[in-house]
Amino acid sequence: MKDDKDKKKANTKEQKKQETAKEKSKKKEDAQEKSVAKNYHVASRADGKWQVKLAKGEKAIKLFDTQAEAIAYAKSLAGRQEASISIHKKDGSMRKQKY
Repeated sequence: MKDDKDKKKANTKEQKKQETAKEKSKKKEDAQEKSVAKNYHVASRADGKWQVKLAKGEKAIKLFDTQAEAIAYAKSLAGRQEASISIHKKDGSMRKQKY
């Protein structure tokens, strides 16, 4: 009887260790996905301003009068977060991707 109880305790401890390891692994994968996915876009708007926004974002993060100002700001954001930058021409086509 005592052997059965010891076996059950050992199995329970092993299961908890495995579950904890799985949870840590999942959190690590989620964090990697989030950091890899960031991409800032520098693009012109209909009103003539240049905007910086996230790839799938609906709203601009910040507006600028010149493309150079927008690129400098996007570089500062991307540098802090290990993100990439996609720069568009005035007509919307891609000028430089993964800057």
